Amino acid sequence: MTDIRSPLQAQIVRWHVQAGDSVNAGDLLVILEAMKMEHEVRAEHDGLVTELFYEDGALVAEGDVLSSLELLAPIRQQTSAPVIPHAAPQPTKSTWRADLQRVLERHAPTLDANRAEAVAKRHALGQRTARENIADLCDADSFMEYGALAVAAQRRRRSEEDLIKNTPADGMVTGIGSINQTLFGEEQSRAVVMAYDASVLAGTQGMRNHQKTDRMLGIALQQKLPVVLFAEGGGGRPGDVDMPIVAGLHVATFASFARLNGQVPVLGIVAGRCFAGNAALLGCCDVIIATQASNIGMGGPAMVEGGGLGVFKPEQIGPSNVQHGNGVIDILVADETEAVAAARHYLSFFQGPVKDWQAPEALALRDVVPENRLRVYDTRAAINGIADQGSVLELRSGFGKGIHTALARIEGRPVGVLANNPLHLGGAIDANAADKAARFMQLCNAHGLPLISLVDTPGFMVGPEIETQAQVRHVSRMFLAAAHLRVPYLSVVLRKGYGLGAMAMTAGGFHSPLFTVAWPSAEFGAMGLEGAVRLGYRKELQALPQGPQRTTLYDQLVAQQYEKGSAIHMATTLEIDAVIDPAHTRAWLVRGLQTQRELPQAQGLAIDAW
Repeated sequence: MTDIRSPLQAQIVRWHVQAGDSVNAGDLLVILEAMKMEHEVRAEHDGLVTELFYEDGALVAEGDVLSSLELLAPIRQQTSAPVIPHAAPQPTKSTWRADLQRVLERHAPTLDANRAEAVAKRHALGQRTARENIADLCDADSFMEYGALAVAAQRRRRSEEDLIKNTPADGMVTGIGSINQTLFGEEQSRAVVMAYDASVLAGTQGMRNHQKTDRMLGIALQQKLPVVLFAEGGGGRPGDVDMPIVAGLHVATFASFARLNGQVPVLGIVAGRCFAGNAALLGCCDVIIATQASNIGMGGPAMVEGGGLGVFKPEQIGPSNVQHGNGVIDILVADETEAVAAARHYLSFFQGPVKDWQAPEALALRDVVPENRLRVYDTRAAINGIADQGSVLELRSGFGKGIHTALARIEGRPVGVLANNPLHLGGAIDANAADKAARFMQLCNAHGLPLISLVDTPGFMVGPEIETQAQVRHVSRMFLAAAHLRVPYLSVVLRKGYGLGAMAMTAGGFHSPLFTVAWPSAEFGAMGLEGAVRLGYRKELQALPQGPQRTTLYDQLVAQQYEKGSAIHMATTLEIDAVIDPAHTRAWLVRGLQTQRELPQAQGLAIDAW
């Protein structure tokens, strides 16, 4: 005989057995109610109910005996392994609970598998759906969607059925997923992903998807998660009539998005058309990846025409060749597949070092700079010669061509690389190149990437024409950006290191970096050798008649200046730290990076939109 006791103070709702009933272990005996919640009391053993001590509706205290159970077999101490019950059969669709069934049915219209017509239209354009892009970007089964059941705020003008079918997720898919998890682990790989769905109301910004965006941006800032934005769409949506608003200029999305600047990596991706509000968010991103078929503009055709500025097709506004050439697009790709691959590559630099890497052939660096000091060459060869194979990702290649900027890895460690480009203006730094370099410094500084500078410049570009471009202000941005660096800066002079331009490429001066070393091909001076000779020895040269005699003296003076400004002579005066074999460059950089201590805490370091 064993007693059945009340587990808590409660009221008896109803008995499910009577005196004399036989029960098996697990059978329901009685239901109790406490704090508006029902509690089941079940038999722990097989037996016979002998007596019920309370009726339905009675109040009982914790521990009160509710009934007695006569056991059909004695209770014994279990000495053998417990019997493992067979797994319960999986419920089929016909046996799903009603509430579960409703949730599953409600989610169905949001899935691509149930939107065949919309998906077919996207594929006919040669583009993917928002969910296809997210599935490609995020590691398998890692994406957790927020706000999937939202619909457009248009219940006053459309039926619920229509909204569910035609405005799933209110035209924006948002959530958190893992990117590159196999390389960096779950914690380092998490990112907020937001994708405007161009198959829903043209990817416009509705009031509900503004709310979804604000929710995700708050999480990104709080949890310090990178943000990836697929920005295709046409800006604000005028048809959301459920909200009591006039202009909607009070929404917090743009301020919230901008607040992430310098706090977490923010990446924008565009395929197709991106106008107005969508473009404004895109412009706040650290880096923009766009396809060749993209169009980006602060106003689409309707807005342009409404402003009395003419009638244009969408393809005429901000085409990719224009936006890549002017610096809006950082990485130009063929299609969305390449865009997502570039996004994964870009984000990897801010997720940590990698264990597996392959070094390039070190001896190849000895042949990067031509022996003829006047012969141009591509400093990309130097970048690829010091970086882990396959790690280089160039940014803004269509703009500011006087300086290459790239993200790379050295022995698995992410770094930022700047390199003058002698193929453009002989490596002279113009306004665009200075803007590009300064902003790149800000990007690396904000997100903790050490900077490596490969120097080959005759200085800042000069002349009446360049000064019409506000050269004085633009090039000075490099000094200002360098003065606020918290990350290590390492400089290698490949060939020309002249004037203020060379100082700007070395964080403000040759002694500002952690080290400034030079290859044997390097040459230095306050200005270019030829110009220095023409100016400094004008009287001597003009004293000789035009012809071979003057040319011979000029060549002799240039040779003298070259010897005086040679790398070895610079090292003897301690203006640079060392002259190194180009094949040892990578080893120098590795040791320099190893000296880095913990970085000072970032304090909202801003990255210019430009």
